[in-house]
Amino acid sequence: MRRLYHLPLSPFCRKVRLVLAEKKIEVELVMEKPWEQRMDFLRMNPAGQVPVLKMDGLTLCDSTAIVEYLEERYPESALLPRNPAERAEARRLAAWFDCKFHNEVTANLLYERVNKKLARTGYPEGTKIRAGRQNINFHLDYIGWLIEHRRWLAGDSLTIADFAAAAHLSCLDYTSDIDWTRNTGLHEWYSKIKSRPAFRSILADLVPGFTPPVHYADLDF
Repeated sequence: MRRLYHLPLSPFCRKVRLVLAEKKIEVELVMEKPWEQRMDFLRMNPAGQVPVLKMDGLTLCDSTAIVEYLEERYPESALLPRNPAERAEARRLAAWFDCKFHNEVTANLLYERVNKKLARTGYPEGTKIRAGRQNINFHLDYIGWLIEHRRWLAGDSLTIADFAAAAHLSCLDYTSDIDWTRNTGLHEWYSKIKSRPAFRSILADLVPGFTPPVHYADLDF
């Protein structure tokens, strides 16, 4: 049985879900609250982090490692270009969103306002939220600049870079933190990737206590 232990508003879990869906690999979604530190879950991943994917007789941890495994094991609907330079660019941008964007934006906005409430670990810190709101504009403009020069973020084809970025932005869109009018390229790119079948299950996510904006699941937002 294929199972993905995940958290609905985790961008790293969403990245894996998007890749699985794009490759038409069906899995059972099992919601895991990592802050509960369940012993059975810690046995699967001592780091205590989601996502964790169980398939092919393996227990796979870390979103980047999972995506690399899926790309090598299931090459159909390839998400890494054949050209080494283009492949390196796709990986660079995926890391940009999973590291730089995550640290400067996602952790300051989503984690402060949502994760802390869900885990009951305290109140949001205003300084972090303000930093996240200030930092996000640079990244949104960077996406717009990339789309001015390319069809997709890393080049002419859809890659893991697009899914990494979309995973983070979709979480922040759920919490109304994205100004889609900031630049045309940003809006056009997200509208295009949001319309893919792989996005359907993500747009259906609902987190108790948090209501997404009306446009969240609207493909013509």
